[in-house]
Amino acid sequence: MVKVEIVEEKDPQSSGNSPYASSSSSRHSSQESISSVSSELSAEENLYDRISALVDIVPPTTRHNISTKFSSAASFVRISGKVIGNIVWIVTTSALLVGLPLALSLEDEAKIVAQEREMIAQQQGAQQMLSPGSAYPPPPGSNQAPQKGIVPPGF
Repeated sequence: MVKVEIVEEKDPQSSGNSPYASSSSSRHSSQESISSVSSELSAEENLYDRISALVDIVPPTTRHNISTKFSSAASFVRISGKVIGNIVWIVTTSALLVGLPLALSLEDEAKIVAQEREMIAQQQGAQQMLSPGSAYPPPPGSNQAPQKGIVPPGF
């Protein structure tokens, strides 16, 4: 079991310098003294003052290490952002200068091929309609064998 023991200060004058000290017994009014100190600090100090007071707490070598690491991380972010920005710029301009005209020419070529196929289909349909015996039976007196495959006109 833990035994709790209250330690009394031996020098009453040194306790007067502490912001937590009070004239009454510390056993009874510790909450009162802490609340009065916290209200005084919040009225007089702002966040910047509290952070700037940390300089006294952190040793100079640790502050220097933190500062060095923070500045190197910031420079890394700045340099990597610049490199990524340049890469994005190169990719987008290349896509616009090379890819867009290429895509447009491929689309035009596909349209031309589709038109050619359509024209060939129309010609084949016209030939089938005009060729003797393709859609109609041959006349009874003709001895011609039906043509095999598609024959262009004039042959």
